[in-house]
Amino acid sequence: MKVELCNFSGQKIYPSKGKLYVRGDSKVSARICIGLSGRGLMVHSACVQVFRFISSKSESLFLQRKNPRKIAWTVVYRRMHKKGLAEEVAKKRSRKNVKAQRGIVGADLASILAKRNAKPEVRNAARQAAITKAKEEKRAKEQTKQTRPKGTNTASSAPKQTFKGSKGGRQAGGR
Repeated sequence: MKVELCNFSGQKIYPSKGKLYVRGDSKVSARICIGLSGRGLMVHSACVQVFRFISSKSESLFLQRKNPRKIAWTVVYRRMHKKGLAEEVAKKRSRKNVKAQRGIVGADLASILAKRNAKPEVRNAARQAAITKAKEEKRAKEQTKQTRPKGTNTASSAPKQTFKGSKGGRQAGGR
């Protein structure tokens, strides 16, 4: 059983259904047999084009030169506007990105997870310890400043200006 397709609507045409329209114009699309002669089969290329339609409605719209892409019930229109495809093809599921946890510069993954999972009491205790340590260091630094006499200079006694004519200075006649 050969099932044809309607040239206008794109619907299936089963045997003994539909209409066949043969147009004889200047378009060459098929060769037909004209007849038998004494020398054998005589074949002429005839200018014939064959169209199949599901109904007279399709044929009429085709002969009016209507565009099937603009007529809502045709298969072409439905394909263009993505109608009825849900039954045939399931929608593509989008993949969700899975975040991989990695360590960063200066801290590996184990230490990051340990800090994240630490209880608030432990965090507060560590914070207080860090604060007291910083305060003690500051006090010790201030005490060393106070014990040192003000007149002595810890820096070297090298001159602050460079000698004239040394490298990097302005050269004479450079302008």
